[in-house]
Amino acid sequence: MAADRAGIGLRAPHYRDFLDRRPDVGWVEVHTENFLARAGHDWHVLSAVRRDYPVSLHGVGLGLGSVHGFSDDHLARVAALVRALEPALVSEHLSWGALRDRQLNDLLPLRLDREALALVAARVQRVQDLLKRRILVENVSTYVRFAGDAMSEADFLAELARRTGCGVLLDVNNLYVNERNHGEDPLAAIAALPAGCVGEIHLGGHLVTGDCLIDHHGARVAPPVWDLYRAALARFGAVPTLVEWDTDLPTLDVLLDEAAQADAITVAAGQGVVADIVVTPVDPAPATGLDVLQRAFGAALFDSAHDAALAPLLKGDPRRVAIYRGNLHAHWTRALASAYPVLRQLVGDEFFDALARVHGRAHPAVDPDLNRFGAALPDFLAGFAPAADHPYLPDVARLEWCVHEAWYASGVATSDVDAPPATLAGLEPDDFEAARAVLHPALRLHASPWATVALWRAHQAGGPDFPDELRASTHALVLRRRLDVVVETISAAEHAALACLARGATFGAALDAAFDVDGDFDVAAHLRRWLDGGIVVGLQNGAKAAP
Repeated sequence: MAADRAGIGLRAPHYRDFLDRRPDVGWVEVHTENFLARAGHDWHVLSAVRRDYPVSLHGVGLGLGSVHGFSDDHLARVAALVRALEPALVSEHLSWGALRDRQLNDLLPLRLDREALALVAARVQRVQDLLKRRILVENVSTYVRFAGDAMSEADFLAELARRTGCGVLLDVNNLYVNERNHGEDPLAAIAALPAGCVGEIHLGGHLVTGDCLIDHHGARVAPPVWDLYRAALARFGAVPTLVEWDTDLPTLDVLLDEAAQADAITVAAGQGVVADIVVTPVDPAPATGLDVLQRAFGAALFDSAHDAALAPLLKGDPRRVAIYRGNLHAHWTRALASAYPVLRQLVGDEFFDALARVHGRAHPAVDPDLNRFGAALPDFLAGFAPAADHPYLPDVARLEWCVHEAWYASGVATSDVDAPPATLAGLEPDDFEAARAVLHPALRLHASPWATVALWRAHQAGGPDFPDELRASTHALVLRRRLDVVVETISAAEHAALACLARGATFGAALDAAFDVDGDFDVAAHLRRWLDGGIVVGLQNGAKAAP
């Protein structure tokens, strides 16, 4: 990856611009968690962009400092993505984000002491061993610090790099945010990092509030942050630089203009080194164990009644914990709104936002990937008293979750198929009845006593009018075909047959289930439909064609 050209984040609203224009930019960064499924339109776009630009993977879900919430499954999915994409850079954050029983889905601040250093170093080494590459670890913006801090964040990162061989992703906007929020010296932080350890620099915008600065990645780079960038270049030389912009996303040209400014500053930067500044470690206050601290912090995020117990462990204004609490609620709402857009239209934004908060407390996320959050919402909604006057809502949500799962489902793996679907044509009748189908991994089945598909279609762009009758039995299949998810109504008999196949039953049992519903079920027509439509993608259990 060339260090003399800045990069920008690849975000969905700019996909078409990238595919059509091939903008003049050095490289692109994507958030790791958005591509873990390696399927659907997002993966198609990234694969196309990858042919023209170096790509960096920037993760937010590992939670390297989580004492009892580190996910082996999530790490395995990240490793699979790295193998498939072969990115130029892989990075994560110096933060934690999970307890033993729940994910908090945020970049939460670490207490900076030897206990945390040992934990994070072991985690970084584990990640690097699995990925078989060096990773970069980013300094984070914070709104609270801890009474038990024993060193600066820069000293922590410098020692982490020394112990593990990892690099540092230096976010200079975060340095400025922490200067304003905590009085920390950003030039001292730059000086404390060994000159060779910084492998990437981030630039971004922040939000100025009456109490503190919020790192929201939703504005142009501020003048003092550009000044810090110049200081970082003087010490570390030209390294890959990214302009981050994630909220209130502007047109692509605005991002390209910010990247061009970074390029111009890089070209103008002379050689030199920031004057050495002596960084004096802070003497820590008596510290509770890191696990106790994280449990107290997590409890306060779910219930402000726990703020008083957490306050003695903090430095500065304990009311700023509310910023993290607000982040947690916002993450729940955004994740559920992405999975349940029709439900949100049906109940309205205010009701939906309240539902997201209540549901998140009752069923916290258990996966670092928020695309997996929300599976329990339909059943929760069925028992949610404020929604009782609209009994069709849980089934609308069930259909939407089918659509959501189909979008993120994996593709067909050849290892799952013992024989191609064409083999069906050569089977003897007895062998056919004993054979089992391999269904497309993105296939989902839906049944409801309500007109759920009609409701769903009425809320799609250019869809039909709201159905006249809501009480109308519906059976449907949901399938991702190529890059789009389709929702098709099917007969009750076809639904019974496919549901039987999905449970691993034989074709004989599936057809019996169909005939129980409809004695005139057309076997040949449905088999052809399943094969031509990519619903049945193969046979399992060694089904063989007749000689």
